[in-house]
Amino acid sequence: MLETQVTKAPPSLLYMVKQVELVVRSHLDDLVRPSGITALQYTALTVLQRHDGLSAAQLARDSFVTAQSIADLVRSLETRGLVRRERNPNNRRELLILLTEEGRALLARHEAPVRELEERMVRDLTAHQTEQFRQALTTAWHALS
Repeated sequence: MLETQVTKAPPSLLYMVKQVELVVRSHLDDLVRPSGITALQYTALTVLQRHDGLSAAQLARDSFVTAQSIADLVRSLETRGLVRRERNPNNRRELLILLTEEGRALLARHEAPVRELEERMVRDLTAHQTEQFRQALTTAWHALS
């Protein structure tokens, strides 16, 4: 009887990216849960930290959620006092979403634990490999955007 060796193909990159996303989101949920927010809400707050005063549509795109989901998310964050909405002075029909001091304080409390999670994710990579990883992810994102 001939023995044949079957070589399994490595998992697809899409599968591997999804695995990383799911494990990061799980850890991030665990980190922010004591503050009463979700990983998605935390992501939206960090987007506002980088680009304060976005429209709901812009925040949805940058936070990787649908326009319908962002409405509920913003309402929840606003109820908690973490964001506020105000009219766009250049377009009175548009509401801009802004981070409050309470929102900034919440982000500051989570800065170190979130940084530690990211460091844990790349701890077996050199600084050069980490930068290459960041560049590869950026390139992949741009290719699909």
